Amino acid sequence: MDTAGDGADHAAEGDRRDEGRDDVPGIEASLRALGDTGRATWSAGRDASKAFRILLAADVSLARSAFGRTLAFTGVAIAFGASAWLLLMAALVAWLSIRVGVAWSLSLLITALLSIAATAVGGWQAMRYFDHTRMQATRRQLARLGIGELAGFMPDAGSGASTEAAADRVSDATDAKPVKKGLGVDITPP
Repeated sequence: MDTAGDGADHAAEGDRRDEGRDDVPGIEASLRALGDTGRATWSAGRDASKAFRILLAADVSLARSAFGRTLAFTGVAIAFGASAWLLLMAALVAWLSIRVGVAWSLSLLITALLSIAATAVGGWQAMRYFDHTRMQATRRQLARLGIGELAGFMPDAGSGASTEAAADRVSDATDAKPVKKGLGVDITPP
């Protein structure tokens, strides 16, 4: 039994296997390449988040500026609209009294009723559109993902159950009284 000869044979065989692997990088080179890739990924992510933060800051700044200007021009529109409405109603009162022969008090009553009707239609439309600010669909989907105060009332994300039906069941179960959070704060149903 020549154990030294066997060891030499195995070493020679190992050398022959290594000769075919000259183009294969070693573990150190692979780890170095992996580290470089990780640093490049981290750098790209950092640059993307920085760009997003700059974009968000610019967008918020633009929105803030636009909101201020919107308020200013809305104030101007309200002032001129109100004065135009008052002048129109005064002209209508004068026309009803002088041309048509209606008493001043009845002319004033007719224009007041017209103004009340316009106010009622405007208020009804405002409440109708204000309801859209509750973001009902988004809140239902966030609740379905387990986010928000309604999460305990909605089906899970993988469920085929309707969130709108669940919201209706919550509304029916509470008799249209708001549900309370743990701190006693009302939860607006979606």
